[in-house]
Amino acid sequence: MLRQLSAKWLRRVLNLWPPYFGARIKVIDISEDWRYAKVLLKKSFLNTNYFGTAFGGSLFSMTDPFMTLLLTNRLGRDFIVWDKSAAIKYIKPGTTHVFAEFHLSDEQVHNIRQAALANEKYEPEFVVNVIDANNELIARVEKKLYVKKKNKPVIRHEE
Repeated sequence: MLRQLSAKWLRRVLNLWPPYFGARIKVIDISEDWRYAKVLLKKSFLNTNYFGTAFGGSLFSMTDPFMTLLLTNRLGRDFIVWDKSAAIKYIKPGTTHVFAEFHLSDEQVHNIRQAALANEKYEPEFVVNVIDANNELIARVEKKLYVKKKNKPVIRHEE
């Protein structure tokens, strides 16, 4: 079983992770209580397209794991949390550095926990906005997660 990293260490690991490092994606913050994360895509020749704007795949990648990571750490090890689906809508070209912020409130976590306990599974949905340096909306990402309570293994004693 993997040892759980602190938010501070996870931020460091993600910032050295080759797909993020190469795409110039930087995790600016993950709060120690796992309620918030902020990610930056630094505009560079490594992540711009033919037209000099942010490559759509980089915009999508910068939003990929964070709601799952936040929710996993908020719910604890008794729950399975996976990405189920995601869609991105490009609003305008990204011509500067861009940011994405992720928020997970106590109320959201409570509601997700209760729904997952009451049902076999639960699929909460989230919207994450990608904003440029001028605070203008560049893209909107819709994420659907899969949440399920882990089954406790049955321990059988030999008689």
